[in-house]
Amino acid sequence: MAEHHYDVVVVGGGNAGLCAALAAAESGKRVLVLERAPTHFRGGNSYFTGGLMRVPYTGLNDIKQLIPDLTAHEEASIEIGTYTADDFYEDLLRLSEYQCDADLADCLVNQAFPTLKWMREKGVRFTLQFGRQAFKVGERYRFWGGAILGVVGGGVGLVDQLFDGAQKAGIEVWYGARADHLHTDNDGKVTGVRVKKEGTYHLVKAGSVILAAGGFEANPEMRARYLGKDWDLARVRGTPYNTGDGIRMALEIGAQPYGHWTGCHAVAWDFNAPPYGDRKIGDLFQKHSYPLGIIVNKYGKRFVDEGADFRNYTYAKYGAEILKQPGRIAFQIFDQKVADKLRDEYRIKEATKAETQTIEELAEQLEIDVQGLVKTIEEFNNAVQEGEYNPAILDGKGTKGITPPKSNWALPIDTPPFLGFAVTCGITFTYGGLRINTQAQVLDVDGDPIPGLYACGELVGGLYYHNYPGGSGLTAGAVFGRIAGQAAAQ
Repeated sequence: MAEHHYDVVVVGGGNAGLCAALAAAESGKRVLVLERAPTHFRGGNSYFTGGLMRVPYTGLNDIKQLIPDLTAHEEASIEIGTYTADDFYEDLLRLSEYQCDADLADCLVNQAFPTLKWMREKGVRFTLQFGRQAFKVGERYRFWGGAILGVVGGGVGLVDQLFDGAQKAGIEVWYGARADHLHTDNDGKVTGVRVKKEGTYHLVKAGSVILAAGGFEANPEMRARYLGKDWDLARVRGTPYNTGDGIRMALEIGAQPYGHWTGCHAVAWDFNAPPYGDRKIGDLFQKHSYPLGIIVNKYGKRFVDEGADFRNYTYAKYGAEILKQPGRIAFQIFDQKVADKLRDEYRIKEATKAETQTIEELAEQLEIDVQGLVKTIEEFNNAVQEGEYNPAILDGKGTKGITPPKSNWALPIDTPPFLGFAVTCGITFTYGGLRINTQAQVLDVDGDPIPGLYACGELVGGLYYHNYPGGSGLTAGAVFGRIAGQAAAQ
């Protein structure tokens, strides 16, 4: 078996792993990134994201530190409000039902802004999310939901910019390189990793190893084992290479499992999307404008409160609700009053949709129970209460007398042509993983750091339980990636 020597080895070539590699390289260390995918499929799940990154800010001056080229016209046309560190911290706690690791959450919140400034220094460029996190109200775009910032070019742009930075920093990348075993010495220190590359095994020795290989969402056996019934049938939104190798390798040497092992990030995903992510379509198979309409199952029955909160506080848990429905299918229904507000993903030719002049025709085309859908929409329309409709705020314009209610943004569905989109459950990443401390050291089952082993990204457990604040995953990957790289280099 060929033997190689590096100071720091990073297992995984997505956002978290590349941030770790860049941080380690700042100390002049010789860094190797092991990317399991071939070159044309590099970037892990990061490639398939919209590039949204949640960060606290107190006003426009903070945002201008990250986007210094905002024009005066752009500044005058936007209303961003504030999203403080306390807001971010409370969102993490609230959506996890107050189970998330308080130390990790505090670290994420406090390091988010300086980490994004550091990423900008490394060549990553940011932009405001006009199309996804703002509605035009009057003459101004009003941003909502806290997460207003994204990477130029989305996930594709993020991956390309980080790999460009890695190349400039002299970081070596092996493609098609699957790490499958951690090597330790007699004292339990991690000293390297075994790698299979082009059919040959290599022993890569290192002073430190950073695991950034994602969760187990692309492993149907692990999904069924940990998430439960029918999760092996879910579509995978992203890379097929996140099969839990990093988690498994660490558990085999005594790492502590941590977090919500029966929980995951899962969304409404086009019913006819392929089993894994399509790099040409990217994240456009998602269907996230449901707060503007209603969601029904194939019997025409509603099963969630579409207006319970802003979309990026509910979308990551509603995929699981769709998986529970008969046939693992649901339908998002809209009318022409909101058609112009639907996100771009609804306009791709690959969308599974119908557009008709009557609700009966819509049900027939989408194979929904006709009488069931007609009854549901009649009851919904009759339950809509008076009030001012404003999609940029929690407007309180809801329903009364139906279950489940729609708490905000309730408008009668009465203006043809009607639109319907068929969706299923698309899994993004899993919440269970490895326990780390705020220095990104992997802890063993006794709570002690495993010497020489660090972790970051989606294989870290403890941040997310039950639900997820949109845009926080990429930010967490970058924050703990940077911390892991700095610590590993020491």
